[in-house]
Amino acid sequence: MKKYIKQNIYKWHKIIGLTTIIPVIFWTLSGLMHPFMAHWFKPTLPKEKLEISVIDTTKIKYSFQEVLKAHQIHRFLNFRIVSFKGSSYYQVKSIDKKIRYFDTATSKELLQGDKRYATHLAQYYLADTAIKPSNISLQTAFSQDYKYINRLLPVWKLSFDKNGGTDLFIETTSGRLATFNNQNRKNFLSIFDLFHNWSFLDAISNNQIRITVMMICLSIIILSALSGILIYGFIWGKFKTKPTNSKSILKKYHRQIGIATAFVTLTFAASGAYHASKKWNPDRETGLKHEPIIKAEHLKKDFLKLNLRGERLSNIAIVVLRKDTLYQVVYNKTEDEPQEILYFNAKAGKEIVNADVEYAKYLVKKFTTSLQQEDIILPDCCLKTDEDNSLFEAKLLNTKTLHSFSRDYGFVFKRLPVVQLDYDTPDQDTYFIDTQFSTLASHVTNDDRTEGYSFAIFHKFLFMDWAGKNIRDLTMLISALGVLIVSLFGLAIFIKK
Repeated sequence: MKKYIKQNIYKWHKIIGLTTIIPVIFWTLSGLMHPFMAHWFKPTLPKEKLEISVIDTTKIKYSFQEVLKAHQIHRFLNFRIVSFKGSSYYQVKSIDKKIRYFDTATSKELLQGDKRYATHLAQYYLADTAIKPSNISLQTAFSQDYKYINRLLPVWKLSFDKNGGTDLFIETTSGRLATFNNQNRKNFLSIFDLFHNWSFLDAISNNQIRITVMMICLSIIILSALSGILIYGFIWGKFKTKPTNSKSILKKYHRQIGIATAFVTLTFAASGAYHASKKWNPDRETGLKHEPIIKAEHLKKDFLKLNLRGERLSNIAIVVLRKDTLYQVVYNKTEDEPQEILYFNAKAGKEIVNADVEYAKYLVKKFTTSLQQEDIILPDCCLKTDEDNSLFEAKLLNTKTLHSFSRDYGFVFKRLPVVQLDYDTPDQDTYFIDTQFSTLASHVTNDDRTEGYSFAIFHKFLFMDWAGKNIRDLTMLISALGVLIVSLFGLAIFIKK
């Protein structure tokens, strides 16, 4: 068997190497583009983060209850207060998910208010109050130029002719800029999606077939790298020839560069395969919202009559915690004080102590129960009891509020602040809850952590962060370029022969 392997391994190496030459070219070339677009040629805007303003309660002449009564709104999903163009408005999310705006000084509804507010936010981020969008549309699903990695939906897509074409994607319920693309970035996203994610397979088949084909190709690349290491690292004397022609020169450098890049070839392919395997089933958790219907009759207490501290007040909303309807009051972070989220009973106006963590725990129960029932959010009448959910037989080990991203909760999840809840389960489940918007920001298990670390370290070279982004990305570029050159040299050897 050993003799048979030695006699045939060189032939096998050539065959499997040639089999994956096209995938390797696709992945390395598109991979080489990523650091350039992500860091060195990344588009910028004058402003990329919304400065949180303080709510001026003196401009509120009509209470929220008066506005609801005036417009015959008996049920809704939530509300908050926003200010733009010199006025403040109640931003109300109706039960049909439409966003409506009512002037707090006159109680009149602002027609096309959500589109106007999205335009105002776009002008804010562009630092140009006169600029007008050439096109504006509401996007309720992810697309070619607005990927799942952006997380937020629905968003308004606003297109501007400025700088050859710039698109901004804005979530009005939070004021967040989800992402923005200029023409160069749009071109990059199309190329990367086509050649790195193989979106063309989705167009002619489905996600499972795409992942299967990618996994097969990556497995062959791993075999090619391993056979190359065996041939050129251990038994090269059996195949070695004198460098008397160009073919031998190519063999020489193919061998030398191949040995030098063997490890990164294996790590690129193995971490890529592991990452792809996690995409087999779509993520049904991240971004889940709990939006129970709020009845106007439950708002007995006017929030303006609560004991509010106006100098830091930045947001007011409504949540349902078990059977209680509560005002959720958010106070801005200052140099001296952290951000605070307080809760007041909407009937009596009494403050509920430590309610933010309790609300986060309540949301975890809602989300996990609804997922077990294979639905997104079900009415309270149809949910299983807490005793039916095995997760909550586990002990809650730790809770904390994150105001910055962490190792387990990276910047790709977008939302801050979030409440982190760690449970004592076999998979060490950790939930990250955005209590301000009643959203499951992320759910992480041991398997997710392992895959995340694998991809971060071996595919994105985060182990080089100590040297800075530029050095890290330069190292990754050289590695990917080495893999590409080895493959092209191998192809050249075959063609010459």
